[in-house]
Amino acid sequence: MTTSYAGSAGEQPAPSGFAVSERTARLRAETALFMRDHVLSLVSHDLRGPLNAIHSWAYVLERKLDANDANAQRAVTGIRNGVDQQVKLLETIVDATRAETKSLALACAPFPLHPLIDETVEEVRSGLARARGVEVKVDSQLATEQLNGDRERLAGALWVMLTFAVEASAQGATAALATRADATNWHATVTYDTNATALNDPSLPHVLEAFARKQAREPREAKRIAWVLALCKRVAEAHGGSFEQSDATESAAATLALKVPLSAAAAR
Repeated sequence: MTTSYAGSAGEQPAPSGFAVSERTARLRAETALFMRDHVLSLVSHDLRGPLNAIHSWAYVLERKLDANDANAQRAVTGIRNGVDQQVKLLETIVDATRAETKSLALACAPFPLHPLIDETVEEVRSGLARARGVEVKVDSQLATEQLNGDRERLAGALWVMLTFAVEASAQGATAALATRADATNWHATVTYDTNATALNDPSLPHVLEAFARKQAREPREAKRIAWVLALCKRVAEAHGGSFEQSDATESAAATLALKVPLSAAAAR
């Protein structure tokens, strides 16, 4: 089953004839869900520091002010109450909203890695890469290795990595997946040459949200990832692994690196 892609609000429709499968549409929706919760997590974290500082300085001011100055005391009390209200909003709205992915349960079972690679790569090729004229190349050193983890979640993480690489690639470019397993971990690394125009050109077919692609072009703080890659990070960490994003340099392409233990840790 295929689904016509109409694009996001404010974005021109994709070229006629471009459609995505039901699975691609579901993965796109999950990517957006994890991105939303990742943004809420950043908001919750980044606002608490300034709010705590304001609250602390309010107490300092209170001790400096004349205790008999009713207006000044009301002002300080108003500052503290305002901070408390903002913290409560973070707890009751922001933190509650992201609870769905904050604790990610895994349906772990042993499965062979090689078929997962083949299926996911083909999904990306048929879902976007062929329409964009981008080649997805695979360098697999896997044989019969198995991983004890959540197959669907890991497939979703790999799909996001490859799809983002295709979105960020110009026509005729190559997004390369290198995958291997050592004694304890499965490694999957995607490399690509970032093309900012291709990432946001409304005349091209797109799968990922326009807002997500736009944000991915903005400078990132150290060790923070583009919001659209939140699913990759969350799934990797739930398995006891890691996910990293490295920007392109003069001597190397951009990379997305996933590492997951062959025997998954308990969900957390």
